[in-house]
Amino acid sequence: MTERVHASRVAVVGAGVLGAATAAALTKEGAQVTLITDAKPSSGASGRSLSWLNSYGRRGEPYHQLRMLGLDRYRSLASRNDVGAWLRFDGGLTWAPSGQPDKHQADFDHMRQNGYDARWLSREEVAATIPGVDPAAIPDEGAIFNPSEGWVELPPLVDHLVDELVAAGGTVVTDAGPSTVVVSDGAVSGVRTASGDMYEADAAVLATGPAVPATLAELGVDIPDATPVSLLVRTPPVDAALRAVLNTPRVAIRPTPDGSLVMDAGWSEREVVTREDGTHQVSDTTISGLLKEGSRVLAGNPTLELASYGVGPKPIPGDGEPVVGEVPGVRGYHVAFTHSGATLALIVGELLARQIVTATPHPLLSSFRPDRFAA
Repeated sequence: MTERVHASRVAVVGAGVLGAATAAALTKEGAQVTLITDAKPSSGASGRSLSWLNSYGRRGEPYHQLRMLGLDRYRSLASRNDVGAWLRFDGGLTWAPSGQPDKHQADFDHMRQNGYDARWLSREEVAATIPGVDPAAIPDEGAIFNPSEGWVELPPLVDHLVDELVAAGGTVVTDAGPSTVVVSDGAVSGVRTASGDMYEADAAVLATGPAVPATLAELGVDIPDATPVSLLVRTPPVDAALRAVLNTPRVAIRPTPDGSLVMDAGWSEREVVTREDGTHQVSDTTISGLLKEGSRVLAGNPTLELASYGVGPKPIPGDGEPVVGEVPGVRGYHVAFTHSGATLALIVGELLARQIVTATPHPLLSSFRPDRFAA
């Protein structure tokens, strides 16, 4: 039996996928949980994520292990719930610019060495095995197929986690505006909303995505930040057979539960203009260019139109690795800040919740503690 020694009341600030997963996991650990969000669940970065579930490429072993456990937790979720509409494991297909296979070859060799399922397919093999892809888009060198990868639509997942939280007796506070973790005598005493409402707590979790580094800087805690702007474009429902996630030199694209497609790309994000007031300007040529790149990689090259787009900061720590755990110098103040929140949310939420209620550092999170940046 796990000894509960700490944090019977926990406030979680931020209802993206990391905050919702942590809050739901805390209720399973026996905590009394209040989930507080500035607007609605999934209204931030989780609402504009490609949500590719993977551990593709070259990573340090602790990070790779955490991502693999993240994939495992999604399969466990699928085994117990009807999630087929918004969670799929139909693989991921990645290819390099024509004539430039060296980096992808190194990625492939690394993945094969650490046991990650990776197969190098020729253009003909892609045409025969991966529905919805235009073989003409595949370079002569071929493409890497990772059968164990998938995608998740995050808003339905967040709704599912919030429902679990409420069913277990947790409280959800929406439209709270910017909320502040209140620290008294070096320890968390609660969370205060923008309107002044106070929610007392023994511990708090800051899961506000790209806002985390600036918030912690006010406490004198340095979290290096590499957060860029993200742009996710969504089409109306389209007649496309695509099931896998595609990561190509000019576009990443996946299907969605309603038959539409979502896509992003590094080049299109770099074309977004951030105004002085923090809002973002996206040009029509950027949108049309991304839609054309999406069409080019799909079988039949369908004409893709714009239904909507989301734009805003995409949380990425400065060293690219997750930042998870207790903030140095403030008892009971925990943080969850990471890239690939979709892949990591369920496992990070589970391990962080266990760490909070038992006051015992979890060994799988030891590489990712916030104090690694301390001088």
